Amino acid sequence: MPDGVLVVGGGVGGLVLARRLALAGRPVVVFERSDRFGGQVARQTVAGVDLDAAAESFAMRGGTVARLLTELGMAEDIETPLSTPAWLHRADGSAVPLPATGVLGIPGDPSAPDVVHAIGRRAALRARIDALLPARVGADASSLGELVRRRMGRGVVDGLVAPVVRGVHSSDPHSLPVETASPRLRDELHATGSLAAAVQRIRATAPAGSQVAGIRGGMFRLVDALVADCERLGVRLETGAEAADITSESVTVNGRRVTGEVVRAATPVDAPAGRRITLATLVVEASGLDPAPRGTGVLVAAGAPGVSARALTHVSAKWAWVGERLPGLHALRLSYDGDVPDAIERATADAATLTGARIDRVVDATSAVWQRRPGGAWADTPEPAVGEGPAGTGLASVVAHAERVAGRLSADSPEPASGGRMEG
Repeated sequence: MPDGVLVVGGGVGGLVLARRLALAGRPVVVFERSDRFGGQVARQTVAGVDLDAAAESFAMRGGTVARLLTELGMAEDIETPLSTPAWLHRADGSAVPLPATGVLGIPGDPSAPDVVHAIGRRAALRARIDALLPARVGADASSLGELVRRRMGRGVVDGLVAPVVRGVHSSDPHSLPVETASPRLRDELHATGSLAAAVQRIRATAPAGSQVAGIRGGMFRLVDALVADCERLGVRLETGAEAADITSESVTVNGRRVTGEVVRAATPVDAPAGRRITLATLVVEASGLDPAPRGTGVLVAAGAPGVSARALTHVSAKWAWVGERLPGLHALRLSYDGDVPDAIERATADAATLTGARIDRVVDATSAVWQRRPGGAWADTPEPAVGEGPAGTGLASVVAHAERVAGRLSADSPEPASGGRMEG
């Protein structure tokens, strides 16, 4: 039997797995190619304040991430967003508040005035047909877009669901599996008989403000805590570790052959490319932003004139701790599909358009490009795997999957052995 567990990749999935195995008494080594751990949970410093460079929140579903934070002594640092609503920048260039009682843009009440205002009376009337359809209609849909189209019509898909999915999941609703989008949605449709009723039931158990949460001081603090706890538990953490020739029982790291029980937590070189996302973060002076005219942010419909961003987050209006650390200033984050060479200039112009406020001065700004892999992109590897590829998008999925894999490996484990063995 190989000695110890070798985790190839030091993102959140790899760190959660390593920590859980170490708690079970397994010797673990984590090999990370870059110079830092955490993957797409990363810090950046803008205007002298550490902010999240990529992931800024986690879904509360299942309570998995909250339980992990509690174990790490961070329960009191969990913070929910401020209650101001997000807005929708429509394809015709106008802006309206996003309907309040929805899930991923799917309305819980198609007759609600804010729904009619957002998509128009005709589309809202079509959406009401959902209540008259048998529960089986759309129940076999593979994608969220297909399910909503068959139940509520194209107006809801194009006018509400597509902008939300584009901003939240960096995806198209017709490419997003129903279970990835909302694990309970299909079962609730069966139970209630309509999509609107299913949304209402989901909302009832996860009311506004409790569907997502963040960490006061930044999501990157989760990585700091995981690294510290792994070190406390004796996990060997190596950065600058280039892995090659990966098998289920060995891996070559910087020219050295290492034997052990291998778990892949890094994307294979032949995995589907997925999407490249540019994130631009601005800290600005803009008195017109003081009343948060677009709430916590703006989701942008595809094809909206004069705007290339797909979403804007008014970070300092969404998270109280950011506003406290930037008094008199505003933090904005804009996301784009693909590489954007002039990201800061474009983000500044888009921010003014999307918020309707004049940007008086850009105090500081950063931009970064991230590679987003589709869920299931590399699930079929010969060795066990964790991370966004096999788990799906989002920290809730990644953490829960890593915990399950660690549980299986612990259950299959022999008596604790020594750490991985180096050769050559």
